[in-house]
Amino acid sequence: MLTLRPNCECCDCDLPPESGEAMICSYECSFCRRCVDTVLANVCPNCGGGFQPRPIRPRTARRAGVSLAHQPASTKRVHLRHSIADVRAFAAQVKEILPQDR
Repeated sequence: MLTLRPNCECCDCDLPPESGEAMICSYECSFCRRCVDTVLANVCPNCGGGFQPRPIRPRTARRAGVSLAHQPASTKRVHLRHSIADVRAFAAQVKEILPQDR
């Protein structure tokens, strides 16, 4: 099941479960749209993949047992293991390659 991380791994802004600003890569690394666009150049600094908007988990169980109440978002904050300078250098190497071709 998708882990809904509570923060941007780059700037540490809050990304609540209902946020339309949350972006994820295929490994569920989570970043805000601003960092994806301005710092990361749509390159995940952890895997090199691209980003997509994070799905929003329903608050209300419209089907039995399927909602935020039953599968809550994570409260564990995650942070980059790399410096911003390293992240920018990494993104510069691959940003011109389309995510599907990386």
